[in-house]
Amino acid sequence: MTIDWSWIGDHTDDLTSLTFSHLQAAMTAVLLGLLISLPLAVVAYRVRPLRGFLLGLSNVLFTIPSIAIFVLLLPISGLTRTTTVIGLTVYTLVVLLRNTVEGLDSVPAKTKEAAKAMGTRPLRTLLTVELPLALPVIMAGVRIATVMSISLVSVATYIGDGGLGQLFTDGFQRDFPTPVIVGVVLTLLLAVVADALLVALQYVLTPWKRRRA
Repeated sequence: MTIDWSWIGDHTDDLTSLTFSHLQAAMTAVLLGLLISLPLAVVAYRVRPLRGFLLGLSNVLFTIPSIAIFVLLLPISGLTRTTTVIGLTVYTLVVLLRNTVEGLDSVPAKTKEAAKAMGTRPLRTLLTVELPLALPVIMAGVRIATVMSISLVSVATYIGDGGLGQLFTDGFQRDFPTPVIVGVVLTLLLAVVADALLVALQYVLTPWKRRRA
């Protein structure tokens, strides 16, 4: 299997555009997933009877095939980027919700008791004590959700979107391997770079772990 390097040079602008489109869809889904999962995780953490229901619901949504989700959304949002983002957001919820709950559970009881003894209100304790200490576990979920979203964007090719996934369709239809190989390599690079940036972000946001080390 050979690569046509001249094809890559002739399509640099298209490859750049598809890469940014791919990244935009994935990161938008992760950000929306965080906005939805954080308050739900706090509810699941505070109201124990709801924990099983919320986590179970996210697990059920995760079992729906990605193509099926996109097809189900078509009558609502049509062949648009919105359909892609909603579908990807659904998949991020199971990881982000569970990791956020587990992160909050990992906060030592003595730390929470100390905050309470100092007269700190529950909301302030959540924002200044519990969430910061839960951040490493939450960030692990964000990393998984990000890599997963980057890999799943290509599936949206079936509804006319898909970012770099369009290269796969083009290559298979023309029996031309170069776009397929380039699409795979760029998708992997996006995942690796995004994960490395999130690791760096976690390092910046958790200075107490550096001091402890």
